[in-house]
Amino acid sequence: MDQPVALKSLKDRPFELLVEMERRSRAAVAGNRAGAQGREWVGVAFRMAAETFLVAREETREVLGLPASVTRVPGARAWIKGLANVRGQLLPILDLRQYLGSGVTQQGRNTRVIVVNHREIPAGLMVDEVFGFRRFTEAEFHAEVPATVIRCERYLAGTFRRGTEHWPVFSLRNLVESPSFLQAAA
Repeated sequence: MDQPVALKSLKDRPFELLVEMERRSRAAVAGNRAGAQGREWVGVAFRMAAETFLVAREETREVLGLPASVTRVPGARAWIKGLANVRGQLLPILDLRQYLGSGVTQQGRNTRVIVVNHREIPAGLMVDEVFGFRRFTEAEFHAEVPATVIRCERYLAGTFRRGTEHWPVFSLRNLVESPSFLQAAA
């Protein structure tokens, strides 16, 4: 077995330093794979009112700040805030809380828009706050749908549990493909 080399001793030999760092990185990754309880799941964590949720990373195209200019669409339901020009593309901006019947999202400095990654249905969903990525193992997933204050159980796809924390998984695909979501006219 190779004896561990002190990285400090390689400071004057950059190539050997890189080789040793790569060896250690590979060993660390191999060790993590052996100890992990299944594959890793990555989601984007966000808040609506006082509740936190996750959306799968692959269902999310990007997260934006609230666009400065949103043009109201005449005859649209109240939860459709309007259209925004995002890098030359028109993106419908929708208030997710208002759609779910849980009040209007108060616009502030933490308000974000989660852009849905869907081939046919463009949508930007306004939420109170986005916390960034959260990583879980498959062993932490539970298929039962938790009860939520914001009545969105029909769009939930289970929950991740870690210690006392519960992270319901909100399915953006189920949301944007639901008949009630597609009925945007008032």
